[in-house]
Amino acid sequence: MNEHCDVAIIGAGPAGSISAALLRKAGHHVVVLEQSHFPRFSIGESLLPQCMVFIEEAGMLDAVNNAGFQFKNGAAFSRNNEPGAFDFTQKFSGGPGTTFQVQRADFDHLLAKQAIAAGADIRFGQRIDGFAYDEADLPVLSYKDESGDTHTLHSKFVLDASGFGRVLPRLLDLEMPSDFPVRRSLFTHIEDNINDENYDRSKILIVVHPEHKDVWFWLIPFSNGRCSLGVVAAQEYFDLENNAADILLKGAVNESPELRRLLANTKFDTPVTVLGGYACKVKSLWGKHFALLGNAAEFLDPVFSSGVTIAMKSA
Repeated sequence: MNEHCDVAIIGAGPAGSISAALLRKAGHHVVVLEQSHFPRFSIGESLLPQCMVFIEEAGMLDAVNNAGFQFKNGAAFSRNNEPGAFDFTQKFSGGPGTTFQVQRADFDHLLAKQAIAAGADIRFGQRIDGFAYDEADLPVLSYKDESGDTHTLHSKFVLDASGFGRVLPRLLDLEMPSDFPVRRSLFTHIEDNINDENYDRSKILIVVHPEHKDVWFWLIPFSNGRCSLGVVAAQEYFDLENNAADILLKGAVNESPELRRLLANTKFDTPVTVLGGYACKVKSLWGKHFALLGNAAEFLDPVFSSGVTIAMKSA
């Protein structure tokens, strides 16, 4: 079946949903093709205040403010129990000084529902397997639905917001090796049971390994008593051939006296995810009637907590 729209968007994450809502406000016919079904897990849970500007521009601010996400006003850092913190409200520029820490399953689902309410046609469970140009030199996406049936979608422009799926870079041979060393991350969600009165749930906590300065942990608290916990290190730091990912993550946490104390009563109840070689780059951020958004294009390192912000900015 052949269909036509003004703009086809690959992926319904933050970049895709924000783009869809903004395009609908401008009067464009938008179709979003998303491989997953929402809600679904995703990394990138600690937002930056600049996100709130883009969320407001897309008409989603009230929905996000009223969703009950964990308030965030800064970031805390620690190495060898020497703490430091940044308060985002203490700044010299304008704009928001606070934001949220979010479980992406809920956050992304909320944004997608807001985009649908704005008139975007979001279709879940659709896997894109081809990109070509028609006789008018306009882009055509081919994709399969969950029944295995093939469809084509003609558009005037394509936005790739597929995140680490990186659909167009793979289909159009745009990928390039990153200039950064290969890093690997192990992460999960936990029932944190943190009872330290000095622990500030309004900030992401970054802890540097006491012996290996290139190994660091994140702890992102949510409003429901849970946290996102992860460790980032050089690829060779993790012996995944001989150890399960959950054993390696717990072992790394135990090497940090600060985290070992803070997470003494933690319940590990979610499988550990492994993400390796996440730093990426492309030959070009755009081409003939297409553009790449957010992580579909390039990604640095989760220490910056900038993935979602850059994705929204690119939208």
